[in-house]
Amino acid sequence: MDFPELIHARRSVRAYKDQPVERKLLDLCLDAARMAPSACNSQPWTFLVIDDRETICHVADTACSGIYTMNRFIATAPVLIIFVTEKSKLVARMGGQVRDVRYNLIDIGIAGAHLTLQAAVLGLGTCWIGWFNEKALKKTLKLPLSTQVDIIMPLGYPDEEPKDKLRKSLNEVRQYLKWGK
Repeated sequence: MDFPELIHARRSVRAYKDQPVERKLLDLCLDAARMAPSACNSQPWTFLVIDDRETICHVADTACSGIYTMNRFIATAPVLIIFVTEKSKLVARMGGQVRDVRYNLIDIGIAGAHLTLQAAVLGLGTCWIGWFNEKALKKTLKLPLSTQVDIIMPLGYPDEEPKDKLRKSLNEVRQYLKWGK
């Protein structure tokens, strides 16, 4: 599949087959994320991989309870990838302060995009989850309170038919500019 086909085909998946993901395929996805560009080559990420059914269910129970229940479907995924956001290099943090930009979050987004696209090439589905109880997740995984977790990404073989993507037209999001006009 070429790149335009890939970006049009990739969808968020919320239902997964009860089928393990081979570590070789999982490592290809994680390596794609690892190779993502980052501000000042900070690589401000750690990927915590959970492929144990009992741990996945426990994470879903705690991180997706209460006001977060809409994402309880993560319990059906054979793999959860927890994106831990690390600090950027000092130069990137200083530049970010000047520009009022958190480059480490941009970097995490790029890494996540690489991972989701690699997964799609391999026939795997993913979904970005940013709405979860971070405090409960950290307690469940015994992570220090200072740890910053921004994304939970379920990953597995899709068990649903892809839905149409609803996107604005190119004309709605594109503007060509000329100097002096």
